[in-house]
Amino acid sequence: MLNIRLLREQPDLVLERLRVKNFDASDIIQKVNELDISRRNIQTELDACLAEQNSLAKEIGNLMKSGKRDEAEVAKLKVSQLKEESKLLDERMNKFASELNDLLVQLPNLPHSSVPKGKGAEENVNVKEGGEMPELKNPVPHWELARKYDIIDFDLGVKLTGAGFPVYKGKGAKIQRALISYFLDLNTAAGYTEVQPPLMVNEASGFGTGQLPDKGEQMYHVGLDNFYLIPTAEVPVTNIFRDVILPLNNLPVKMTAYTPCFRREAGSYGKDVRGLNRLHQFDKVEIVQVSHPDSSYEALEGMVSHVESIIKSLGLPYRILRLCGGDMSFTSALTYDFEVYSAAQERWLEVSSVSNFESFQSNRLKLRYKDENGKPALAHTLNGSALALPRILAALLENNQRPEGIVVPEVLRPYCGFDIID
Repeated sequence: MLNIRLLREQPDLVLERLRVKNFDASDIIQKVNELDISRRNIQTELDACLAEQNSLAKEIGNLMKSGKRDEAEVAKLKVSQLKEESKLLDERMNKFASELNDLLVQLPNLPHSSVPKGKGAEENVNVKEGGEMPELKNPVPHWELARKYDIIDFDLGVKLTGAGFPVYKGKGAKIQRALISYFLDLNTAAGYTEVQPPLMVNEASGFGTGQLPDKGEQMYHVGLDNFYLIPTAEVPVTNIFRDVILPLNNLPVKMTAYTPCFRREAGSYGKDVRGLNRLHQFDKVEIVQVSHPDSSYEALEGMVSHVESIIKSLGLPYRILRLCGGDMSFTSALTYDFEVYSAAQERWLEVSSVSNFESFQSNRLKLRYKDENGKPALAHTLNGSALALPRILAALLENNQRPEGIVVPEVLRPYCGFDIID
């Protein structure tokens, strides 16, 4: 959530930056500033009313001591009237504050100055490519390979739940477990503390990281208890620090978690969503940082380098994209996407997003640290996939297919216990 002081003092800057995200904030900012003025005026009235109450309370004591009971009774009546007035003012304050908050949560985060303008994915900037492109003759798509080697059963998933809920079997289940363990080991070796968070969160947690109310329709909702199945481990892990003030020497905080993720994403039909390309339940290993504002972009570059090193170790061709304004999330200030190449589908598949949210989430979370002067200040939050499994597995299956079977990357062999899927 944007800081109201920023909207009050630099409305033109906010308007300009949000245009990069193709968001017209003019009406909202006008209403916000009008409500803010009204709220502050009422606050002034309320403060004056309370001050007069305090003054009269002291005066009543002095009048009683002096035996001036009649004057004291008049003062008591005045205090009673002032209490009723302050109650009404407080109610008006709360009403304006609620309306103000309802408007503020509609505003996306400001994009970083390096974010290019653009309306969609086709205008993202390719900042780096790496790895060798596979040279395969008539490669088979992963959904056919999964059926051939009996490692993923998409039809059984439909029977048990519905489309987008695959069942991993045999070596398919083992390589899933291998990938999870491998990613977690690399993350912890890089200084991230592993946690195992809940798979459901309450409404406050969803709001804190910005999924609610913006992406509520994409989340699975457990209505009886008003819980939400997590779309990413980012939500529970970042919310560990909701309403927390961290000591300065605790920064940066680095955490990693493996969780299943659940998303009600709607998408087009056809090959783009076949197999593992788009699922409603999938496994993902996440990294999260809470950083000092002065070093959050250095932390972002470190996270990008870390994710790149993991993809490199798997031997997959990849590219790194800086997202344009129109392709960024509601909450992000700067996002880098990682894509790996799918040999059979002949297209790039997104496998990770690494983002700096600056203080946008922290303002919603009330996540602060004590600055150099011992005063509370908003921290910066960051997160990234390291990595999401479905499309990583799809690329591994397609790019490593051979006549004798699917060759397992060397780094995964100690984890899964076999060299080839045959």
